[in-house]
Amino acid sequence: MRGKRYQEAAKLVEASKYYEPKEALEIIEKMPKAKFDESVELHVKLGVDSKHAEQQVRGVVVLPHGTGKTLKVLVFAKGEKVAEAEAAGADFVGGEELIPKIEKENWFDYDVIVATPDMMGVVGRLGKVLGPKGLMPNPKSGTVTMDVTKAVKDIKSGKIEYRLDKTNIIHCPIGKVSFGAEKLAENLDVLMNAIVKAKPAAAKGQYFRSISLTTTMGPGIKINNTKF
Repeated sequence: MRGKRYQEAAKLVEASKYYEPKEALEIIEKMPKAKFDESVELHVKLGVDSKHAEQQVRGVVVLPHGTGKTLKVLVFAKGEKVAEAEAAGADFVGGEELIPKIEKENWFDYDVIVATPDMMGVVGRLGKVLGPKGLMPNPKSGTVTMDVTKAVKDIKSGKIEYRLDKTNIIHCPIGKVSFGAEKLAENLDVLMNAIVKAKPAAAKGQYFRSISLTTTMGPGIKINNTKF
């Protein structure tokens, strides 16, 4: 049984209707509020097969208004890059000494890991622990880099990674309900344009199968996917 607030929110949405993005975000704005500032999430089902490497869709994008969540960043670095990472605002900076803390103490008090290329030998030893949590640094997402200042600042200012799950769906936050329809629409546009540009050459047929927006506790709203 859904709660009363969910039922009130669901009354604002026609289950069979496909909404324009702005219209959907205006409905989200009108929904009864939860006791916390809910996230607004985008769910996109693509007409690709993620089992094939050439049909993978992933990338990073900096949302103009951020996600509303301040991410904690751990940087693996050595030498002068340690001070650079600290100056850029990294929450934690270290090297080899962090391995037992992560492996034995289950230390995961961070959201993103950045590593300089010369530290990937160390980080690679944590692959079995970090991989399943999606925390492994990756050159494609800009988290394996010598420019730790840019990497940390981008993450802190709202950089997100989008990638397909096993069912060929991308799930991504586009902000908080409190942002309002205008700012959420601008974040949505930037993310959708990035996904359009990331279309693999090997993708055949209809690229966007379904698009929906949801809040953390609210009903899904189907989006007219001919707009993209």
